[in-house]
Amino acid sequence: MAVTKTHPIKSTLKAAIDYICNPEKTDGKLLVSAYGCAAETADIEFAWTRRHAIDKGTNLGRHLIQAFEPGEVTPEEAHEIGMQLAKEVLGGKYEFVLTTHIDRDHVHNHIIFNAVSFADHKHYHSNKRSYHEIRRTSDRLCKEHGLSVIVPGQDKGKSYIEHQAERNGTSYKAKLKAEIDRLIPSCRSFEELLAALQREGYEIKRGKYISCRAPEQERFTRLKTLGIDYTEEAITARIAGGIRPSKQPKQRDGRVSLLIDIQNNIKAQQSAGFTHWAKLNNLKQAANTMNFLTEHKIDSYGQLEDRLSALTEKRDTAHTEIKSIEARSAELALVMKHASTYRKLKPIYDQYRRSGDKEKFLRGHESEIILFEAAARELKRLGAVPLPTAEKIKAELAALNARKETLLVEYKTTRAEAREFETIKQNVDILLSSPKEQEQKRTQHIE
Repeated sequence: MAVTKTHPIKSTLKAAIDYICNPEKTDGKLLVSAYGCAAETADIEFAWTRRHAIDKGTNLGRHLIQAFEPGEVTPEEAHEIGMQLAKEVLGGKYEFVLTTHIDRDHVHNHIIFNAVSFADHKHYHSNKRSYHEIRRTSDRLCKEHGLSVIVPGQDKGKSYIEHQAERNGTSYKAKLKAEIDRLIPSCRSFEELLAALQREGYEIKRGKYISCRAPEQERFTRLKTLGIDYTEEAITARIAGGIRPSKQPKQRDGRVSLLIDIQNNIKAQQSAGFTHWAKLNNLKQAANTMNFLTEHKIDSYGQLEDRLSALTEKRDTAHTEIKSIEARSAELALVMKHASTYRKLKPIYDQYRRSGDKEKFLRGHESEIILFEAAARELKRLGAVPLPTAEKIKAELAALNARKETLLVEYKTTRAEAREFETIKQNVDILLSSPKEQEQKRTQHIE
């Protein structure tokens, strides 16, 4: 499980980069990487990019921290996940320095990225939407690497410290949730629950939102921040005998959904009402499955497998080409950045080479010389020698973007179709299995 948080850097950018690159924290700088810049000169390169922005904003950069569960990930794997996270959420348009710290019990990544894009010189806008994109991407990458993830909607907005406090049994929010869960069965109304919480020592604050504060707790906790099961409406419904919102069956908007294994479903074992709903749902979905097969003129199991295989292959092919285009686009963006720097600073560098007193010249133009040499080094690494024209790069980027848009439509369409066919196939597998096979599966599950 990885927990993320981000904050702006308004000053001392170099000090922040030096801190995250500390050799004692990064295994002798083995766990230091950079994109679009060099870690040693990142502050200078950030400033050069920012100089060309129309809307510079007030931030020099942003600092993203990604912390992992202790003992769940190796430093190398954490570093790889951090690199994937940075490249995805920043789209290959912002310089960044990534380091992985191993000096604490939990491995954690530090990513400092420029507040201005080197691709279009636009300022990075941080808001709830951008943060939740970071959170979702981090959770997905953790899942892909076999790590635990935070349940959506359950721990919204928690810091790493809050997660650890809850796991250690010291979180005020966790204790309040446990107290509410314990008291609900003995209460007949929401007001009665609040009175019971007061008897347990909680201070209640009324207003637009109901808030509670435990003894020795510094700030009040709004009930709505505990999760969807703890809003005033949800608690009232739970007192009346309703199901928790997080456990209510999701509607599928008329699409075919997967048949429910009632015998092995925990919700069905705990709720007779859910069992009744599940039986009716299974009948409906079985009929929808048969109608789907008829509408798509699928007469045999082999045809169903062939159609699913063809869709899966088409989806994966489109996805692979999209990733290839994104990689090439990011490479071209880097070439364009370094080529622009190279052209602008070459006259100064030529003066430096011709200067009789290079040390004196360097004292007045140190940052420009560093930037030029870094740009020349990166262009050579990228194979951009001789230097391509800006028009040629822009033309290739435009062609790549047009192809990517076409592929995205194809990918999204085939992905949705493949998911639907996968559901149909799973339903057919269940419907075709004999009662004896189902009983054997249940027995194996219990054992």
